[in-house]
Amino acid sequence: MYWLWVLIVGGVIGAIAGAITSKGKSMGIIFNIIAGLIGSSIGQALLGSWGPQLAGMALIPSIIGAVILVAVVSFFVGKK
Repeated sequence: MYWLWVLIVGGVIGAIAGAITSKGKSMGIIFNIIAGLIGSSIGQALLGSWGPQLAGMALIPSIIGAVILVAVVSFFVGKK
């Protein structure tokens, strides 16, 4: 049950990051979940675990990390 909760929170974090960077609709739900989980790790590694936490993820650093990840990935993948 814990892992399902982590996936849901990761997906919401990824969707928020996609909405902030205006890339969320074009990336899809799977990428949003992956971006939320990896972005959470990046954000907490860079900024620490402060602020409100949900499913073991500090929300504010996680969202910031996911925004950074989505921006970098969309920069490289978006070029055609």
